[in-house]
Amino acid sequence: MNVKKILYLITFLVAGFVFASSVEEQPKSDKYNPVPDIMHHISDSHSWHFWGEGENAVSISLPVILWDNGLHIFSSAKFGAHEDQVAKIGENYYKIHHNKIYKTDQAGTLDVQDGELGHKMPLDFSITKVVAQMLLAALIMILLAFATKASYKKSEIPSGVAKFIEPLIVFVRDDIALQNIGSVKYKRFVPYLVTLFLFLWLMNILGLLPGSANVTGNIAFTMVLAVLTFLIVNINGRKTYWSHILDPLGNNMPWVGKILVYIILVPVEILGMFTKPIALMIRLFANMTAGHIVILSLVSLIFIMQSYAVAPVSVALTLFINVLEVLVAALQAYIFTLLTALFIGMAVEEPHHAH
Repeated sequence: MNVKKILYLITFLVAGFVFASSVEEQPKSDKYNPVPDIMHHISDSHSWHFWGEGENAVSISLPVILWDNGLHIFSSAKFGAHEDQVAKIGENYYKIHHNKIYKTDQAGTLDVQDGELGHKMPLDFSITKVVAQMLLAALIMILLAFATKASYKKSEIPSGVAKFIEPLIVFVRDDIALQNIGSVKYKRFVPYLVTLFLFLWLMNILGLLPGSANVTGNIAFTMVLAVLTFLIVNINGRKTYWSHILDPLGNNMPWVGKILVYIILVPVEILGMFTKPIALMIRLFANMTAGHIVILSLVSLIFIMQSYAVAPVSVALTLFINVLEVLVAALQAYIFTLLTALFIGMAVEEPHHAH
């Protein structure tokens, strides 16, 4: 075990020195700006770049699907390796600007008017890097489900993948769903909560791999999950849930005295319906994005400082944050699922009868 630790340490130190030496070959006057590289990593893209630059780059061109007076399907390779070229599709010309596709002319001219582009944007249904990784995660979950099913067909005693999946399902069912929704109706929501937890955890873990997409750090992805929670909560809301929102004082006061209180109280309760999913959306997005930015910033210190002495410290801190992010990946999936179960439990709560 000690030998392995020493080998790991030597590997990271050598990697840091290699990074530092590659920078020191550049003129000292060239100041490295990490912001473009960091923003490129945490943002979406129409191609999946893994590593390398120029002719040595390893990447996958993803399908572009546009609706512009008809359906246009083509490869993102038409935009070039750096997505900075004009793509000619039939009689139309398209160009990518800040990860959005605009219809333009043959020269790729983009006119900025009042800080915004005045060009037409076709409807974009492309399989981007984020979407591709979501499909990959969904495929992995389907394969895990079938592998678990096959295990239970052989024996009721879990084996293989089932030994890993069963404790997770039991944990979500007993410690999240049952504890927060109640014993009467929790079973209806267990499939959704299990899927939500496993999907988020898998997406968080995949996002830590080199060359992967930062899916849970995409505000559109977290917004969709928050909207699903919002719909499930309010569609399943019982009479007591809606009475608490629209008539929070109940019969404790006459209607004449309620009116002035309700002018303030009811709008606040209605606003609370929307702030809960918004908080879910922002919490997951902010935490996962911050983790990626911290890791990339620590690696960038090697190139910014241009010194051998910084490399071991930078690599060691990056390794520490990476290990911490593995824990954060599970924690954020747990928190999102827990709060979702809590909001559902508040909506389906049985009325308390006074004796």
